[in-house]
Amino acid sequence: MPVTVALAKTRTAPKKTGLALWMERVLEECDRASVEFGSDPVHDLRVALRRCRSLADGLRVMDPNPTWKEMKKAGRQLFRELGELRDVQVMEEWVGRLGNPDDPVTIALLQFLSGRELQLKQQASVALQEFDRKQWRRWITSLPRRAARMRSGSLLFKHLALERWTEAYELHHRALRNRSHIAFHRLRIGLKRFRYIVENFLPEQHAAWSGDLKELQDLLGEVHDLDVLWATALQVNAFPDAESRSKWHSRIIEQRTRRIDKYRGKMLGKSSLWQVWRAQLPTGKQIESAALSRLKLWASLLDPDFRHSTHVARLALQLYDGLPFTTSEPVDQRAILQLAALLQDVGRSKDEKGHHKTTYNLIRRLTPPLGWSAEKMRLVGIVARYHRGALPGVGQQTLAGINKGQRQWLLQLAGILRLANAFDAGRDGRIQRLEVHQQNGFLQIAAQGYAPRDRIAESIAAARHLLETVYHRPVMVKPLRASQPKLPARS
Repeated sequence: MPVTVALAKTRTAPKKTGLALWMERVLEECDRASVEFGSDPVHDLRVALRRCRSLADGLRVMDPNPTWKEMKKAGRQLFRELGELRDVQVMEEWVGRLGNPDDPVTIALLQFLSGRELQLKQQASVALQEFDRKQWRRWITSLPRRAARMRSGSLLFKHLALERWTEAYELHHRALRNRSHIAFHRLRIGLKRFRYIVENFLPEQHAAWSGDLKELQDLLGEVHDLDVLWATALQVNAFPDAESRSKWHSRIIEQRTRRIDKYRGKMLGKSSLWQVWRAQLPTGKQIESAALSRLKLWASLLDPDFRHSTHVARLALQLYDGLPFTTSEPVDQRAILQLAALLQDVGRSKDEKGHHKTTYNLIRRLTPPLGWSAEKMRLVGIVARYHRGALPGVGQQTLAGINKGQRQWLLQLAGILRLANAFDAGRDGRIQRLEVHQQNGFLQIAAQGYAPRDRIAESIAAARHLLETVYHRPVMVKPLRASQPKLPARS
């Protein structure tokens, strides 16, 4: 046999991992579950769907492509129908563990659950038939390619994990404070969201934390199962008398308390798992840096010419650093200007003509990353809104609720951004450096690469008007001569 043939026979297809693996698994588990919707196949299909949905949740934070939301929505109905069926199947297992076969409560609960299970299997069958496997197959081809753009284990995903950690930690405090069923259920969901980010995007942390995360998830999951079982028993009047009700309540409370105590043992104190996890997530300046990187990535996937926006951001900061800029408000205006410049053209993904207005709306609807508030993002949106188009005026809805002090410096930032844009009106990056000087009552801006008769000079002349208005000074633009390298002295 020729060597080439032997090699061809031993060659195998590359092993699928990550999103592609779990999306394929969904289709495989659909076939298994459709046979009789047994407990294990239903559980395995839900795990595969949950993996895909949680991956989509993490990736759509970085990637604004609407397909992530569509994929998540496609599996929602099937996931929900299977969830109720899974709850019933788990309750049947708990009844078997807590009750005796000849106990009237056991008999009543199993009869109710058996009938309910049959009904839910029929509903799940309909949901499975309505699940669009052809569309899912198409997404298996396209979505993993998009996912590959974002590197697992990066600072961006550590930042996202910190967001989930922060949310879950707050839910932890609430649950231990009021101890309600609802609070522990929300804690379970919050911890699950944190676990999924770690599991899917932080392989190093997952290798170290997976055992504890799974154990905690199981503990809180069983607390939830017991709460649902007790509520169901009350709903169907499963107790023939007060004595049987008291016995069952004691058994359920005992099991529930045991699990909560175990949870508390791992999650309270200075050496708790919360602190172990927090120690490996971003701190201080890393949080700010990661938040900015996330927003830049988001913008780069919407802005058709993000290179222009990054160049404008550099020019805008050069102007800002050279201009007089004082305010008593505790807001980082420089960071707001930088982000507004980077995000200014995201609206072009939807509307070219009025993209500055679309940009404002997109920024306002964006969930702020950890380190940025909704109010700061609104201020970013306002500055980006006025980087072009009509000048800001009294009575405009965009400026509603903005006080006089804020309005002043926001218009200064908008004027800076508008002028910085004009310096790259040709989108060629020719003007690389700006220097600002104050002379004889006017602002002088020297631009390296600028010529008064250049085709962008007219754009610059028009764009400087807003800056002149807010500073109450004329702005003069002139060429900046490149510094000449010193020649070596003659010997």
